[in-house]
Amino acid sequence: MLVSPRLLYSHCYGKYAIPAVNVFTMEQVLALFAAAHKAAAPILVQLTPVARNYASPIMLQSMIQAAAQLFPDVIYAVHLDHGNEEHASAALEQGYTSVMIDASHDPFEKNIQRTRSVVEKAHQHDIVVEAELGVLSGVEDDLSVEEKDALYTNPEQAASFVQQTGCDSLAIAVGTSHGAYKFSGGKGIQFHILEKIQAALPGFPLVLHGSSCVDPEVVAAINSYGGKLKPDASGVKDEELQQAITMGICKVNIATDLRLLWTRDHRAFFANQPELIDPVVPGRKYMESYQEFMLNRFKVMGASGQAKELQ
Repeated sequence: MLVSPRLLYSHCYGKYAIPAVNVFTMEQVLALFAAAHKAAAPILVQLTPVARNYASPIMLQSMIQAAAQLFPDVIYAVHLDHGNEEHASAALEQGYTSVMIDASHDPFEKNIQRTRSVVEKAHQHDIVVEAELGVLSGVEDDLSVEEKDALYTNPEQAASFVQQTGCDSLAIAVGTSHGAYKFSGGKGIQFHILEKIQAALPGFPLVLHGSSCVDPEVVAAINSYGGKLKPDASGVKDEELQQAITMGICKVNIATDLRLLWTRDHRAFFANQPELIDPVVPGRKYMESYQEFMLNRFKVMGASGQAKELQ
């Protein structure tokens, strides 16, 4: 059942988080809905501009709608991740329930102006808007931000930003980063900053980007089959994530972990069976790995079983 993130955020605040999962392919969409069905967990299906360019918005929406028909009990929302004004305007007409305007690299006042413009249009369609304040380091699709340019979200600015833009949720920079090398400096989530942001925005849905866990065993397996990922790749620990949820994090983005699983399963399959050219066998293995991983994420985030209450 397609719902607004407003329902999800109001239900989960302070108790659990909604897994917001980036999808690009049929295997990912099907496995995500299958896992949500098994766990009775609400989900937020995320589509990036890169995914829209890769598979086309029509194809992506059709796959999501087909998965929703196969698993009609799954409660889900559809979200545009890291979009600009053009992407957001298109998404308003394409069945999305939520859009993100990412003007975080602009000066504060410019970010307010751009975000408010999208909010005014989206709210006319009863579509919620996620904004971002502060800049995460790392790589998000084709966007790269050096560590030295990463800026933590200013708690005082956060309250003013939400008030002036009217956004419905806020992605914040509190130490996470995009990609596989999230905490190369060993810093981790800056809870003292998150605490101040929650105090400035009590009850307001906060969003954590760059929050994949980056299992070192998966990284090691990829490298054993010819990959060249750095061994110091690391991510967010489960206990960090659970603590952040109690402090207002309602939406947790997941992308890197699922790319790592895809890479591991496909590298392993073709390395062990180099005579084969079948896409179905490794594809099925990936969907199994995907479901197993997501079932664990639902449990860690406290989302398992929550769809039953929402229904």
